[in-house]
Amino acid sequence: MLNIFKKHRDDELLKRIDCLRSILLFKEVDHSTLRKIASVLESCEVKKDERLFNKGDRDYSLYIVVSGKVKAHDGNHTFATFGPNQYFGEYSLLDSSVRSTAVTAMEDSVLLRLHQDQFNRFLQKIPSLSRTLLLGLVWRLRDYNILEAELTAKNIEIKKQKEEIELQRRELEQLNQMKDKFFAIIAHDLRNPFSTVLSLSELLAKEFANFDQNNLHMFIEQIYKYSNKTFNLLENLLQWSMLQTGRLTPKPQMANLADVINDTIDLLKGTALNKSINLYWALPTDSYAYFDVNMITTVVRNLISNAIKFTPKNGEVVVQVDAEPEHYRVSVIDTGVGIPDEVIQKLFRIDSNPTTLGTNEESGTGLGLILCKEFVEKNGGTIGVRSVVSKGSTFYFTVPRIEVKKQ
Repeated sequence: MLNIFKKHRDDELLKRIDCLRSILLFKEVDHSTLRKIASVLESCEVKKDERLFNKGDRDYSLYIVVSGKVKAHDGNHTFATFGPNQYFGEYSLLDSSVRSTAVTAMEDSVLLRLHQDQFNRFLQKIPSLSRTLLLGLVWRLRDYNILEAELTAKNIEIKKQKEEIELQRRELEQLNQMKDKFFAIIAHDLRNPFSTVLSLSELLAKEFANFDQNNLHMFIEQIYKYSNKTFNLLENLLQWSMLQTGRLTPKPQMANLADVINDTIDLLKGTALNKSINLYWALPTDSYAYFDVNMITTVVRNLISNAIKFTPKNGEVVVQVDAEPEHYRVSVIDTGVGIPDEVIQKLFRIDSNPTTLGTNEESGTGLGLILCKEFVEKNGGTIGVRSVVSKGSTFYFTVPRIEVKKQ
């Protein structure tokens, strides 16, 4: 019976020696010393969610996890977890400060404990143990440095993820603003002309025989005017929504800006003549550039239409093309009412884009300049405006002279 007990005790001692040798702290300690340390280790069993010690406790011991898992934590924040053949509390062998964290079992666990008093006795009897302990602590510090590097890398990754989330948040915010603008246009700008057309149509249908030719002509002109406005608005909305969903992509090619400008001036000359506005192109010349013809035609048409809209009778609207090293700059210059600085800041923004009546009470949709900006940028150019109140405005944009290679 004694032999069985002795064998069991020896087996247990060998397991403890193996456990000690498996951790860095005792890696260089000789077998004889390890045997002596193993013989004084205390076995501790803790159940799941049971505290091994609390923050602030005067527990001066090294712990080695034999089985199970424990965590070092402060409240709900976990600093580290320890599993089999991992250890913690080694600094308590040398330092008598209170515990800086609590340790709780995450599952049923068995640990071995080496108290500071017992360790000090070994140091007195075996001075060389100090050097091996110091070496073990150096290795431990190296582990901490590696862990710190990993945590730094993780923090950088988290920071990057936070920046990406913030970028996505801003993009979602812009999309919400676009959605609000979209529904505001549908609710207001589409409803009003439709209501007018419906009212006039109803009146004509019911009272047609009672109106003379002049009144009939006036009603038909009004229906045409509001129907045309609604059509233009729907066209702008369609193009804008297609841009947002990626269904409208530029198809650039080498083309002559002169063709676009001449065609647009011919199209809008009648509108300019109705207001006695002199519309012309200064120094016309062939200007071959790389752009999507449909998109840039829309830009030129919008800018000239706006210039006519905000220029009083007997004014002037001039188109000018300047050759730059890498771009052509197209400018639409008017002698109109001008734009205050505070309004200029909002012109190309969907969230605060202002709409203003023209000099003849012409109305707008608030989307024209937004489309111009997106179309120009899709073609590798820039757009801007200079203006002086009561003197006029210059809207300009650029298009590349040659194909721009995407990075």
